Amino acid sequence: MQLAIGNKNYSSWSMRPWVLMRELGMAFEEINIRFDSFDADSQFKQQLTHLGAATGKVPLLIDDSAKHNGRSLLVYDSLAITERLFEHNARVWPSDTAMRALARSACAEMHSSFGQLRSLCPMNIEADLADQGALLWRDNAGLRADVARLERLWADLMGTGKGPMLCGAFSAVDAFFAPVVMRINSYALPVSKTAQAYCERVTQLSSVQAWIDGALAEQDFLDFEEPYRFKP
Repeated sequence: MQLAIGNKNYSSWSMRPWVLMRELGMAFEEINIRFDSFDADSQFKQQLTHLGAATGKVPLLIDDSAKHNGRSLLVYDSLAITERLFEHNARVWPSDTAMRALARSACAEMHSSFGQLRSLCPMNIEADLADQGALLWRDNAGLRADVARLERLWADLMGTGKGPMLCGAFSAVDAFFAPVVMRINSYALPVSKTAQAYCERVTQLSSVQAWIDGALAEQDFLDFEEPYRFKP
């Protein structure tokens, strides 16, 4: 299998399946496609078109274990990729059926909600944005509401799954919230002790540490991904 991703410092959606596959020991080849812009004629779009990605977005899973229209199966969107990976590895989701349903529900909520958190605090692993985070927290009730909902969701899942991760052992739901943890870290958003402890556990996962190392090694400042900083 191959997984096409964008810049590790910025691409939160790419992080999700990468961390999931890496943490579960699933073999894959990484195809890193640098963000230059998202215009139709950008190198980013051209490379994805060459791979056959009709959506022009990352992540993209290229699964050579199956064929579609005479070529390797292409799977778009992080949720769809996760479900495809589950067909290869049962540990992608919790083994208990009720916990599996809760994990899927939480991933779907992450996929469609938390709009203020995602828009106001774009993922930026390399930067220290604590000062900006304090201002955003002060001035945006929507951000505070998103974090409050996040804390309730995490506490409910950990209470049901009995930890150490959201639904017991590591699964896709933890990979889905890993970019949120990166945001909390970078922007120093105030969260409860329970939520902070979970953030620390996620940050220390070997897969997340490997992603962070890759993000720091890029040293690739992109002004269109940097609403809060001048070029260092």
